[in-house]
Amino acid sequence: VGCDRSKNLVDICGEKHFQAFVCDALSVPIRSGSCDACISIAVIHHFSTAERRLATIQELARLLRPGGTALIYVWAMEQEYKNQKSKYLKEKNGSKNKDKEMNTGTGQRPLGDPGPDNSSQDSAWSDQLLNDLKDESCGAKPVADFRLPVHTNRTSFHSQDLLVPWHLKGGTKKKEGSVDTVLVPGGSKESQELSPVFHRYYHVFCEGELEAVCRSLDCVRIQKSYYDQGNWCVILEKL
Repeated sequence: VGCDRSKNLVDICGEKHFQAFVCDALSVPIRSGSCDACISIAVIHHFSTAERRLATIQELARLLRPGGTALIYVWAMEQEYKNQKSKYLKEKNGSKNKDKEMNTGTGQRPLGDPGPDNSSQDSAWSDQLLNDLKDESCGAKPVADFRLPVHTNRTSFHSQDLLVPWHLKGGTKKKEGSVDTVLVPGGSKESQELSPVFHRYYHVFCEGELEAVCRSLDCVRIQKSYYDQGNWCVILEKL
């Protein structure tokens, strides 16, 4: 059984005859202790405070039966680990491959999120206030003017809390609301139209951070923790 905050994604699951429903990761409408296993892929790094990230893991633990396990993946601050670059960084290739991904969306993505489009290289600063940037470890730079930096795709992270631009594929008509727009390269008339770019919040995790959050819960123990292609991962067991 799957769940997601996005109704459109849940509808796609329904069309493929999978069981899925809309819900909030902080409050899953499933009976406590009823799951043999839970998977949380690329979810927890979207919560903007340490308290909410902890509460999400607590909710996963609540769902598990004793002896049940949970797998968690979050995006890593360290996109280069043990002298190896992640696929996310490696995909910053020449313009030919980049244009292919921009126009077709077929480029490889890091495990977890489908990934933002490469076409937006916006280095501007957002107007959203940053309320929870206390940890400046991992070499993260303090954010100027208390505003979140907008990440340049396929580059290393310079802040743990940031916005990642997501470029809507294909031309669209102008929508209401304040959204940035960029010109999409391509031959067709549709692809030449302005498309909105949405900025999505991420908290990228430093080495050991996810484990530390999990260890603060006395109802689970860490079976395994590891790094996988730009993600920090843990397998938890319910006690």
